[in-house]
Amino acid sequence: MKLIIINGPNLNLLGKREPEVYGNSTFEDYFEKLQHKYPKVQLSYFQSNIEGELIDKIQEVGFDYDGIVLNAASYTHTSVGIGDAVKAIDAPVVEVHISNTHKREEFRHVSYISSGAKGVILGFGLQSYDLAIQSFLP
Repeated sequence: MKLIIINGPNLNLLGKREPEVYGNSTFEDYFEKLQHKYPKVQLSYFQSNIEGELIDKIQEVGFDYDGIVLNAASYTHTSVGIGDAVKAIDAPVVEVHISNTHKREEFRHVSYISSGAKGVILGFGLQSYDLAIQSFLP
C-alpha cells in the first residue's frame, strides 16, 4: 500500500508553534514513528507553505497512490483550488487536523476539502494522522 501525508502551511513549525495547541513534537519525528509502526505501508511525506505546490503534489500522486492523508492547514478554509484538486483525482483523501477546528475561530468551521474527502479526522493531536492511516488498512 502506497500512502502520502501532505501537510500545508506552518506545519513545518510543529514543535515550535503554539505547543499548547499543536504539541512539542516535530512532524519529522512523528513521521519516523509512523514509518516504524506501519512497515508494510510505503509511506511518504510532503509539506509546503505554498498553495500551488500542494495542488501540484495532489495531482502528481492522485492517480498512482492508494490514498492521501491531507492536512491543508489554513488552506482548508480558503482554497477552492485544493478542494477541486481533491475532487479531480482517483486516490481517496482523508482530511486531517491536529486541533478540533470546530472549537476554534468560526472561519475554521468551514472546509473546502471535506466534500471531496473520504472522511475527516480532527482534534486528536498528531494521532489524527495515525487514525487516518488506519482508515486505509484492510
